[in-house]
Amino acid sequence: MRIVVPPSFVEERVRLAGPDAHAWLDRLPDFVAELARQWAVEVLPDPPRHGAHSLVLTARRGSQPCVLKVCWDPASTVMEAEALRAWDGRGIVRLLAARPEDGALLLERLDAGRSLADVELYEAAGVAGGLLRRLTVPRTPDQPLPAGTPKLADLGAEIAATVHDRQRGLGDPVPARWIDLVATTARDLAADAGSDLVHADLHYGNVLAADREPWLAIDPKPVAGEPEFAVPELMWTRVDEAPDAETIRDLLGVLTTAGGLDPDRARAWAIVRAVDYWLWGLGIGLTIDPPRCERVVAALV
Repeated sequence: MRIVVPPSFVEERVRLAGPDAHAWLDRLPDFVAELARQWAVEVLPDPPRHGAHSLVLTARRGSQPCVLKVCWDPASTVMEAEALRAWDGRGIVRLLAARPEDGALLLERLDAGRSLADVELYEAAGVAGGLLRRLTVPRTPDQPLPAGTPKLADLGAEIAATVHDRQRGLGDPVPARWIDLVATTARDLAADAGSDLVHADLHYGNVLAADREPWLAIDPKPVAGEPEFAVPELMWTRVDEAPDAETIRDLLGVLTTAGGLDPDRARAWAIVRAVDYWLWGLGIGLTIDPPRCERVVAALV
């Protein structure tokens, strides 16, 4: 079948990339048809799903359920494909085929209607913390990191170097003592950030129910570093369900215990990344996430 690109995806891509996005969007139906022929898959008539950068189509290869994912940014797809090969289905969706240079992946099909976002907070945090540990792969000579993988040492150093200027550019929205703390802490974290392969976008919506295992991660954003870096997103994305600071601290404890993580480094990364995301969110006009980040920082400093 020939796909129809959802108008909501067209609107989002044009909003982010401008009029140049139309040429890519116009080619999508023919490109998907080409991929379906090459990989011998049948694209099913289910409505496509999408985020800001990729379109996901329900498909079938023989009797095997699968999904076809087409991404706007081939560079990110190259890293994603290499990371998925490194994880080889351990705690994460399995890669079946790829044309990463063209932004295309064929993946095993999970249950897109059931994610950890629908599970009770502490139970979900326990599952996610365990996945963080499983998805931490030591770098070895025979298992190098995906080419171009960002390094936490560089990310931490950049936050430390820029946080004061970003704060001033936005009119000093964050308490000054927190900005000073972030600059110092980010510098310290960068000095000893590790070099393991880590899934850096493991929020609850990126963990779906599956048949092969109860829960599997999707949409990896690989980084070279340590799993504690990925804890903060698992806090601010559902912090509205935590009524007070003690509950927020308990949430951190559940995540670190389930993942066998260093609680001090997880707390430090949570403070650094929450302030970093707070400033970034204010810079692009977000109104909900900055107060969430503020609550996380206030509970942990």
